[in-house]
This record gives sequence, structure tokens and C-alpha cells, in this order.
Amino acid sequence: MKEIRLEDYQAPDFFITSVKLHFQLFDHETLVTATSQVRKNLNNQADQVCLLGRDLELVEFKINGQVSLDHKVDLEHLRFKAPADPFEIQITTRIYPEKNKSFMGLYRSRALYATQMEPEGFRRVTYFVDRPDNMALFSTRIEADKKQFPVLLSNGNLIESGDLPAGRHYVEWRDPHLKPCYLFALVAGDLAVLEDSFTTMSQKKVALKIFTDPKYLDQCHHAMSSLKKSMIWDEQVFGREYDLDNFMIVAVDDFNFGAMENKGLNIYNAPYLLANAQTGEDTDFQNIEGVVAHEYFHNWSGNRVTLRDWFQISLKEGFTVFRDQEFSSDMNSRALQRIADVRFLRAQQFPEDAGPRSHPVQPKSYMTIDNFYTRTVYQKGGELIHMLKTLLGPEVFRKATDLYFKQNDGRSATTEDFVQSMERASGRDLKHFRQWYHQSGTPIVSVQTHYDGAKEVFELIFEQRTPLTADQREKTNLHIPIRMALLGANGHALPLIQESEKSQSPMLEKILELTEKKQSFRFVNVREWPVPSLFRRFSAPVKVEGLNNEQDLRF
Repeated sequence: MKEIRLEDYQAPDFFITSVKLHFQLFDHETLVTATSQVRKNLNNQADQVCLLGRDLELVEFKINGQVSLDHKVDLEHLRFKAPADPFEIQITTRIYPEKNKSFMGLYRSRALYATQMEPEGFRRVTYFVDRPDNMALFSTRIEADKKQFPVLLSNGNLIESGDLPAGRHYVEWRDPHLKPCYLFALVAGDLAVLEDSFTTMSQKKVALKIFTDPKYLDQCHHAMSSLKKSMIWDEQVFGREYDLDNFMIVAVDDFNFGAMENKGLNIYNAPYLLANAQTGEDTDFQNIEGVVAHEYFHNWSGNRVTLRDWFQISLKEGFTVFRDQEFSSDMNSRALQRIADVRFLRAQQFPEDAGPRSHPVQPKSYMTIDNFYTRTVYQKGGELIHMLKTLLGPEVFRKATDLYFKQNDGRSATTEDFVQSMERASGRDLKHFRQWYHQSGTPIVSVQTHYDGAKEVFELIFEQRTPLTADQREKTNLHIPIRMALLGANGHALPLIQESEKSQSPMLEKILELTEKKQSFRFVNVREWPVPSLFRRFSAPVKVEGLNNEQDLRF
């Protein structure tokens, strides 16, 4: 197996700009016809097209309407010489969903067809430029037996439906937004539906539908309520409005992910979505609310703005983890939500960072991308966004995310694009902060304190180090935000005046920025012995040493 390295990234030689998919579902096989518009990447001189495929039976291949006799097929590729640009290709493949035990691509489980395309499942459906930086317009026609499969779903808006001979029927869906093929979805089955609606901030009415086995329908109401809360919150907090005529969720028993954010058609493993007063506890309801929000928020942080390559997974997952944590904080108790998120990080991600599978938030190489759906990419990636918000402040952070969405809408982006948006909106140089994306391990911050009562000066001395990890033998200093206060004997925060900033008005809480290996911060006019309150709200994913005074800790 070949190692894939970030430094070797190159854009595709050819782009598929639009594709019309035609699925004919039969009992023992499925025929897929993909008619695609192709254009050359003008930045290279390649004349050979190489499409990716796996476990496919090629039935027919046409170029500009003519059957091709000059192409080569192996276990994972379809290769041919490109005609004059642009051009059209039509590929018909035969696949066997009921034999697909990988549960990637299109598979059949009992009486249901479903898909899972992330990260590389689309190549199991047809030969394609199966990578996230190829964004195309998709339209989909599905044909199946009407009695067995009365519900036929795919991405986008419903365009047409009707009956066919021999008891079959069809539907046609069209997605008006560019997307990579990993966000494509298809579901076919005999499903019940819970329906509702939502009116967006521009007064557009969106049909909301949750499909599931009829026996689960009474357990979908909380998920529907959570979806509507998510849509309102994303408009109010991030200014993100939903963009299709409908939003659909499918809950199935057999799904190899917890949930998947396919554009306009989220698919869930049933236990992650279903609960009612008879079957669920408070924690179940909170978890469902959080995961519904997470997958919905991907509509912008992952779908409208997607990934250039799989090294950028945290661009969508870390950012969306941050967004769903903020949502849950607003829906419930912010303090308790932060405690729960940090407990999970410390219990799950800190050991990962210190163990044999330690890796940066943005890995430099992989053998298979499945290895990087990790706590580091998701939870630590989310903490990087928390730190950026802490450094910039909420108002500037919102301006930065608005800028990020505006500049990258309909594009495949990188973590560098995200940080650059933070820089442009704030006017700050975040070059040093970028190291968080590239360095593995959990930093340790040692703290010393000194108080001169006669001079009323209190000094905090920080020293940072990151232990060596299995994947990296050299470490560098990081840009660490420290939200802090000094507490007096009555438990109230004392006025903070840094020695270097005497002209500023006193504050009760400050953000210190530790950027060097060792750094001190002095505060003046401190009229009593203070107790330092450091890394408030867990302002950085670090371990702290030196605050071992039991009396202060109890205080």
C-alpha cells in the first residue's frame, strides 16, 4: 500500500464538472449510468484521463456519444486518452449491492438500499474523480420496484416522479450546489416519514422530513425538534441559512458510521437519532440534540465549503465539533457543557496524543485515510477553534467566519484558508498559532508565582514544553492563550493591571498569550495575596503543573 503525503498534493489532471446519475435497482444487481461533463485542468499538460473505481463491472463506456474501444481497465482504474476539451463521457457499470459487505458505496441491507461515500465510497458505484477537490453538480434518477421501494431519496430538490411499466417507478433529484462525490447519498426502501417545516430568515419555507422504519416513527420527534433548533441557531449565531427546498434525515439499523452529513440527506445509525420518554434518558436526549446539530451544521462547514484533500479533515470536523459544542452550550448549561467536553477530551484525546497513534491535527501522511477519523482530528481540532475565538474575541471571530464562508463558498479549502480568514478579519499575524495544526502531543505548562506585598506586585511565570511523541522527535513552542483572573480572599476577581500596560483601564479577566518557552507576566496594584485562576473555561488543551497548593485548589 502506497503512503500518501500532504507535500505531494497536486490538483486533478481533469475535473468532472457535472454528472447525471441513473440508478436502476433490481433484485440481484444495480445498473448505474453516469453521464459526466469533463474539462482539463489547464495548469497541466496531461492527455490521459485516469478515473478511480473498485469492484465494478464495466458494461459500456462512451466518449462524446461514441462507444470507446480504446481504453484500459484494471482493478482500480479506467484510463483513456482525452479528446478535445471539454468533452462528455458516459459510463455504465453493474454493481451488486447485496454482496457489498464493506458497507461503502451502495449496499443493500435486508429491505433497504443505502450509501456511505465518505471517504472513498463513490468509486464503488462508478468510475470517477473520487477526491474531495473535484466539485460537481449532481442530478440523480432512481428506478425501482414501487411496492418494495416506495421511497426513493437522493440529494437536492425533487424535480419529478412517476410510474413505469412492470410495477416500477422513478424519481429525479437535482442538487443546485457544487459538491464532492463523498457527499452523494441514495436511500431506497419502505419507510415511514415524520414531516414538519421551517421558515428561514429570508422567509423561504423548507420541508423537513425524517424517514425510518415504521416501528421507530414515534421516536423521531425529539430529533425533529433538535433539527429546527439547529437551523434557528445557525442563522442567529453564524448567519448561515439553509439552501434547499427540503432537508431530509434517514435513520437505519445498518449503517457503518454514527451519522453522515450528505448534502440535504443526512443518514444516521438509528440509535444515534431515536428516543422518546419511554426509551431515553436525559443524556440520550442531549446526545441526539448534539449529533443532529453537528450533521446539520456540516451543511456549511463541510458541504458548501469542503475539503481540498483528506489531510484537511479537521477543517470540517474540528470546526463543526466547535459549532455543535457552542450550540449545546446555548441550549443547555454552558458551564456543564464545557466541563463535559473537556472531560471527554482529557479522557479520550490526551491518551491518544501520548500513545503510539499520536499524530497532528493535520497529519502529514497516511496509508489509509480511515486511520484519521480520530479524537485528535475531531476534538483537539475543535479546541483549536475555541483558542482562535479566545484570541480574537467573539465579534472579530464572527467577522472572520463570515469572511471564510464568503470567500470559500462552493470551493474545496484548507486549514490554511481558515486561519487566513482569521488573520484578514483581525489584522493579526497567526503564523505561530499554525503550529498547533502540525505538532502532535499535549503541551505541559508549568506555573510559578511570586507576590511582593510591599510593592503590591504579583508575577506569573509560565514555562511550556511538549513531550516527545511516537511520530515526532522534535517539538517547538506553541501560541497558548491563557484566560485568567486573580481572586481575592472574598472570592471576587481583583482588578488586573499589567506592569507593561499601566495606562489601560483595570480588567477583571485577561487573555495572556504564552508564545515563548518561558515567559513572565507582572501585575501591579495587587493589594492582597491573590489566588490565580488560570486557563479559565479551558482556554487551551494543555496540562498544568505547579498549582499544587491544596488550599488554593480548594479555594
